[in-house]
Amino acid sequence: MLVVGFGSGPLQANCYLLAEAAGGPCVVVDPGQEVAAPLAAALAEHRLVPAALVATHGHPDHVASAASLAAEHGVRLHLHPADVPLYDGESVPLEAGTFAGLAIDVRHVPGHTPGSVVLELETAEGGRVALTGDTLFAGSVGRGDVAESVRGLVASLPDETVVLPGHGPATTIGRERAGNPFLAGTGA
Repeated sequence: MLVVGFGSGPLQANCYLLAEAAGGPCVVVDPGQEVAAPLAAALAEHRLVPAALVATHGHPDHVASAASLAAEHGVRLHLHPADVPLYDGESVPLEAGTFAGLAIDVRHVPGHTPGSVVLELETAEGGRVALTGDTLFAGSVGRGDVAESVRGLVASLPDETVVLPGHGPATTIGRERAGNPFLAGTGA
């Protein structure tokens, strides 16, 4: 599986491209603010064509470019229905399914927003990836008052799961279980 990520916009929100391999369709996750130029460069470099746009939640730093990209590439934004009021453009309900040949499980983890989700994938190589949006970061969580739902998420995933957060560097579930102060002492 090919994963390409980059930060963009004033808040450096991470946008990710997911594909089975270079030279084919891809899923664009969290097309936020100011992604047009870095996205075009990544698409060209890896010879990818967007098949779908997916948002982990509806905040502008994660969806601001979705409407223009949808129009440019003839695709739609998939967004949890609870976050539709946060987004000005058109969207379709986000459900688990196959996007660009990738089986993506969608876990609703409300808290950061009513429609926050975590996207889970298993790679062809046998690894696991979780795109956590603003729910779980390296060393932190999106909101301390929803740490219990984050603990449940972390408890259900294997240690080797690679976490691709909405901001900041990648991490693993094991690293967060061992060192995230919001999860410490919980056995999560």
